[in-house]
Amino acid sequence: MRLAGKRVVCYVEHEFEDLELWYPVLRLREEGAAVDLVGPEAGKTYTGKYGVPCVSDKSIREVQAADYDGVLVPGGWAPDKLRRYPEILGFIQEMDRAKKPIGHICHAGWVLVSAKVLQGVRTTSTPGIKDDMENAGAVWVDEEVVVDGHIIGSRQPPDLPAYAKAFADVLAGETSGR
Repeated sequence: MRLAGKRVVCYVEHEFEDLELWYPVLRLREEGAAVDLVGPEAGKTYTGKYGVPCVSDKSIREVQAADYDGVLVPGGWAPDKLRRYPEILGFIQEMDRAKKPIGHICHAGWVLVSAKVLQGVRTTSTPGIKDDMENAGAVWVDEEVVVDGHIIGSRQPPDLPAYAKAFADVLAGETSGR
């Protein structure tokens, strides 16, 4: 299993896009990665837009970027909540400085916008936040998945196979984009 020993944070908050959370998490776990679901509170049930629940393993105050190899931010309406936590923004900034994989899909780009890590980064998102991404300095493109170094972006649920594979490849050190 090529991702054995790798540790990943996946942020959760109410109204996450169900598939955008579970598809990459299950894919990474199938490849041997340990994925912690991390929310504002540990042990709390968070419900997705379509009613699929998840229970957070840890709280945002319990995790340190140094202990993880990558981070996933699912879309839906959760990113608008997640971006309001300084702990999450600091975590994303630390992962960016360390050039560790940062995956974002759909509206999750909002978290990277608020963390101020998109200047000059070629990426994508749902077209609905294209202006936000560009105003944050990103070079926005309309592609199913975009890998720019350690930042992996995708647009929407139909792009999940390409997105999850690209994130796993970067996590495994098999590609670096650009």
